[in-house]
Amino acid sequence: MLTACVNDDELPDTPQGNFEALWRIIDEHYCFLDYKQHTTGLDWQQIRQKYQRRIDADMSNAQLFEVLTQMLAELRDGHVNLSTAFDYGRYWAWREAYPSNFSDSLYRRYMGTDYKIASGLYYRILDDNIGYVRYSSFTDGIGDGNLDEVMLYLMPCQGLIIDIRDNGGGNLTNAEMLAARFTNERVLVGYTQHKTGAGHSDFSPLEAHYLDPAEGIRWQKPVCVLTNRGVFSAANEFAMYMKALPQVKLVGDRTGGGAGMPFSSSLPNGWSVRFSAVPTYDAQKQSVEEGIAPNYTVALTDDDARQGKDTIIEFARKLLAE
Repeated sequence: MLTACVNDDELPDTPQGNFEALWRIIDEHYCFLDYKQHTTGLDWQQIRQKYQRRIDADMSNAQLFEVLTQMLAELRDGHVNLSTAFDYGRYWAWREAYPSNFSDSLYRRYMGTDYKIASGLYYRILDDNIGYVRYSSFTDGIGDGNLDEVMLYLMPCQGLIIDIRDNGGGNLTNAEMLAARFTNERVLVGYTQHKTGAGHSDFSPLEAHYLDPAEGIRWQKPVCVLTNRGVFSAANEFAMYMKALPQVKLVGDRTGGGAGMPFSSSLPNGWSVRFSAVPTYDAQKQSVEEGIAPNYTVALTDDDARQGKDTIIEFARKLLAE
C-alpha cells in the first residue's frame, strides 16, 4: 500500500465537509469507477445524492462513520477501507458471501507434525511423491535461500502443489519471487495503468509487466496452485502470474480479486481512507479485479471431509499423477 497526498480544496471538519472530501477522493482518484459502472451499474453521482441526504450537522462520529462506510461499500471493493480510532470500515463480501473451500482441520491432517518450515513456506512430501507447499500470507517474507532449499528438498517429487487458499495478499515482491521459480524465460504476465487526471477515464497507456526467471533453482515439473475466494490482492497477482505459465494449472474456486494497488489519503477529521488507484490486467488485457477463474473448478465436499479428505488437494494429486 502506498500513501498518496490528495490535494483537494480545503474542506471543514464537519460531517458535510468530511462527506464531501471522501466523495471527491473516490471520484477523482479511485481507478475502477468506469469499470464498476459497466459491471455493476454503479453511478457515483447518484451515490452522492443518496448518501448526502443522510448527513446531518449534529450527527455523532459513529453515525457519520456508518454513513461513510455504507457509501464506500457501494464500490464492492475489498481494498476500500475507512480507518478510525474506534472502528475499521471494510467490504469483505468478496469472500464472506462464498463457500470457504478451505478447512484448517483437513490441512492439519495432510501436514501432520513432521512438516518443514522455511520462513513463510510450510512444506512436505505427500505419500504419493507429490510435493506440497502452503503459503498462507505474502506478508511472511521469503528469500532466495529459502526457495533454493525448498526446491532442492522437493526435487524428487513428480509434481508440486502450492496452496494459497485464504492468502489475503501482502508483499507483491514475495509473490514475484516465488513465481519466478517456475519459468525459464521472460513471460508477459499482465499490464498496469496509472491515473493521469481527475476524470474517471483518465489513465496512462497500458504498461506491460513481465516475470523474469530466478537465478536460483527453478522447478521444471507440473504444478497445481490451489485457490479459493480468500485469495486476494498480492495473492491474486500471484495466481495471475502462475496461470500464464504453461506447466501450471489453477485448481479450486475463483480468486477474490483485488487488482487495484491501494493508496491512502485523509479526511479533514483525520480519518484515513484506503482506495484502489492502480488497476491491473492479465496478459490478455482483461481486468482481474473480480478474480481469476481456475483451470479446474473444484469445491470441497461433505463426503470427502467426513473421510478426512480435502477434495481440492485430492483432485490436484490425481492431476499431477497423470
